[in-house]
Amino acid sequence: MSQSIIVKQLKAQEITPENFQPYGQVIFASEDGKAYDANDAQLSLQNGTPRFYIMRLPKKGRKFHKITRHLHCTQCLGSLEGKEWFIAVALKSDSEQPVLAGMAAFKIPGNCFIKLEAGTWHAGPYFEEEFIDFYNLELSDTNVVDHFTHNFLESQQMQFEIV
Repeated sequence: MSQSIIVKQLKAQEITPENFQPYGQVIFASEDGKAYDANDAQLSLQNGTPRFYIMRLPKKGRKFHKITRHLHCTQCLGSLEGKEWFIAVALKSDSEQPVLAGMAAFKIPGNCFIKLEAGTWHAGPYFEEEFIDFYNLELSDTNVVDHFTHNFLESQQMQFEIV
């Protein structure tokens, strides 16, 4: 007999530097000439060749059952054209699976970027448009050698929906 799938809803909260801090940083525009400080992205890209590119993603809805992390670098994401988007995150941990109690979802306006700390679990970007182009800063081989995914459907017959 097959088990039924549990759907857990994650309420998307408006992102702020304070509520996103356990997962990374929120980067907003600053005046040209401002000195480097803690409000700038604190990057960890020393483990390889940085890769800054524009990735086009199609609309996938807001349900997911897989979540990924990169242990050896930070990752920065931001939408082009000021488009709003969503991401689900879980706290970095020593475990091979994310801690459910540390999961959250955020609504990200098109006027900022996020920087994910190395090891932060993440699912998304998700959005309502047919597609969105995103700036992405990571390492050139992140998705080959530093891409660890947990499948909640396989491990716990569970999926999530960002609402």
